[in-house]
Amino acid sequence: MIKVEQLTKRYPGVTAIKSLTFEVEKGEIVGFLGPNGAGKSTTMRILSGFLPATSGHASIAGHDVFSDSLNARRHLGYLPENVPLYSDMRVNEYLRYRGSLKGLAGANLRKRVGAVKELCSVNEVENKMISTLSKGFRQRVGLAEALIHEPDLLILDEPTIGLDPNQIRQVRELITSLGKRHTILLSTHILSEVEITCSRVIIINRGKIEASDAPENLVGRIRTSGTVRMEVKTGTDNPVEVIEKVAGVKGVSATEEEGWHRCAIRVEANCDLREEIFRLAVVRNWTVRELTQDKATLEDVFVELTHADN
Repeated sequence: MIKVEQLTKRYPGVTAIKSLTFEVEKGEIVGFLGPNGAGKSTTMRILSGFLPATSGHASIAGHDVFSDSLNARRHLGYLPENVPLYSDMRVNEYLRYRGSLKGLAGANLRKRVGAVKELCSVNEVENKMISTLSKGFRQRVGLAEALIHEPDLLILDEPTIGLDPNQIRQVRELITSLGKRHTILLSTHILSEVEITCSRVIIINRGKIEASDAPENLVGRIRTSGTVRMEVKTGTDNPVEVIEKVAGVKGVSATEEEGWHRCAIRVEANCDLREEIFRLAVVRNWTVRELTQDKATLEDVFVELTHADN
């Protein structure tokens, strides 16, 4: 559905993306992840026809996004990070207008407007001015607009930005349901949502692809096994300095409240150090009230691959 080959975008003095090559197959939900400034939005804007590339090739549903842009965009629905809605229009008017621009008319236009209003749960605000809508409803209207012409592919750039937890859950459920009928390329900073929603993840950093695989495979490949969490009273000892000397510990951070130290201990791969850390606590007369190990997550993968020190 998406094919990108050696895609590069340069601005004066900076290269936003460099020689990106990846594919997204029909029916996939792919998370497109990276830190701020990594090149995610630049790539999405190029694929959506809003930005030219410096070099390379990109196609959607077999149509070149540069030389055959109109046909490529017929297969695409795009929700940018900041949804560009017409605030002086009512929701119904806006959806009808945008549908007509995408080639819909008559009964088919009315049918699609009704369908996307129902799908995105905006029926209750259909006669309201867009300027009066909450952030959550504005996101839903933007998604309804992206879906109105029944595209094969959805490109969603931070679709849950600025939403409250309930709205995030609703959008996540909607994206999951859309994945049954559409190919989706999804950019978000909420990595737990990606683990639940996406079948594959592409991680980009400094304009280059660092990894591309299923979330569970990426978690299995990283160098850390997760985090040991410890809550402990150590008397006069500095727990960070002591625990960092244990073989297999990669790093320790700690906060203190009412004499209790809450320690997060990063450990080497395939390494469970809880018994050794507990023996250390016994030897040093520490009082332990929590010692648990979190399994590695996609967040650990993200940090491992995009940390500034790498």
